[in-house]
Amino acid sequence: MVALTKHRLFDEDVLVVGLGRFGAAAALEMDRLGYRVHAIERDGGLAERFSRKLTRVIAVDSADPSQLAQAKPQDFRIAVVGIGSSIEGSLLTSGNLVDAGVPSIWAKAVSAEHARLLERIGVHHVIFPEAESGSRVAHLVNDRMQGYIEFEDGYAIVKMSPPQEMIGFTLAETDIRKRYGVTVVGVKAPGEDFTHAVPETRVGRHHMMIVSGPSKLIEQLAARP
Repeated sequence: MVALTKHRLFDEDVLVVGLGRFGAAAALEMDRLGYRVHAIERDGGLAERFSRKLTRVIAVDSADPSQLAQAKPQDFRIAVVGIGSSIEGSLLTSGNLVDAGVPSIWAKAVSAEHARLLERIGVHHVIFPEAESGSRVAHLVNDRMQGYIEFEDGYAIVKMSPPQEMIGFTLAETDIRKRYGVTVVGVKAPGEDFTHAVPETRVGRHHMMIVSGPSKLIEQLAARP
């Protein structure tokens, strides 16, 4: 166990299974965002390599329910399965996490058939690595951001639900640009057209917001209750 003292934007424990390129990218980005990342990696050498970078890393075979139980998957709300080298291992691991009752499971798929099987066994979010990088998925697992695009200069555009402090107020009243350094580009309610934001735009609980600005400042806004 490695004790982390960093300031946490997202004060939550998450589980990542498989520390290949995709899983490692997701784990390290979630660690940067402040999650306490617990990881499972069958390769002992790879597990050792990440043991000082993440909260906890254990070298077990997650496809075996008795070994997976060492990580206590039932204690996590979010799990990311990054296994791609073995479809069987991916399916067995994902099925074990479903059986453990993990509420939000994200799993990497390497083909359409693999994705179909993951969905059939109860995986909530199926990811195709060519479209969703591990680091991008790290921003989406908190359920506040529904879309995330980051550019090379650290600038991002996201689709997100509003924090509690904005609900019921206009953008002028919340003064979000001055308080958080980001800009609300527009809002959209279910069944309604997208509306470009103006100071008089009133934010409702049902709205999704399109927000632009420096990625670190958007992360701070998304971390608000």
